[in-house]
Amino acid sequence: MTSTDLKTNEFLLAAAGRYDFVLVPGRFNSGATHWQSIWEHELPIWKRVVQRNWDDPDVHRLNGSLRRLLAHCSRPVLLVGHSLGALASCCLAREMPHLVGAVMLVAPAEPARFYAQDDVPECRLGVPSMLVASHNDPFMSFARAEYWAGVWGSELVDLGEAGHINVESGFGSWRFGKEVLCKLIEKADAATSGGSAKQLG
Repeated sequence: MTSTDLKTNEFLLAAAGRYDFVLVPGRFNSGATHWQSIWEHELPIWKRVVQRNWDDPDVHRLNGSLRRLLAHCSRPVLLVGHSLGALASCCLAREMPHLVGAVMLVAPAEPARFYAQDDVPECRLGVPSMLVASHNDPFMSFARAEYWAGVWGSELVDLGEAGHINVESGFGSWRFGKEVLCKLIEKADAATSGGSAKQLG
């Protein structure tokens, strides 16, 4: 582990005193070698959405599972959602801005792909957010990612040709993703009245 990795992990551990960190996987629940699962095992800061059926991509079911988890969180929540999980994160950020502190949206799927077009908010989310997108994601074109980032008021992070930002695209521990998360935390701190806006670096 490099000194940069150690510094990033120390920053995240310190932030866990101010926020609850929640992973929101997409379809099939992000297997053991997916970056979400690797992050979960690397640091003891994560809560993770649990549900029985991950094979059926139902945003209503995922929203309900996430809603139940948020009910047990005692601090502002930082949601890190991938694919369908990013869509659910948008829904709950808009529905529960008093609970959600910020959202990191990684490779969100086009809502219509999962029949979620009537559920996903078409307005600013009301919390700090960052949308990480790829130019060759089969689930959402980069042009549409730009559109949704504008609609949601999200800062867009361009990963270039990165597929669906998953195992199949060659992503393992994804160090840069943690850097994006650290930047999001700084945004959340700055947006929180009386928050300790400690910066990484």
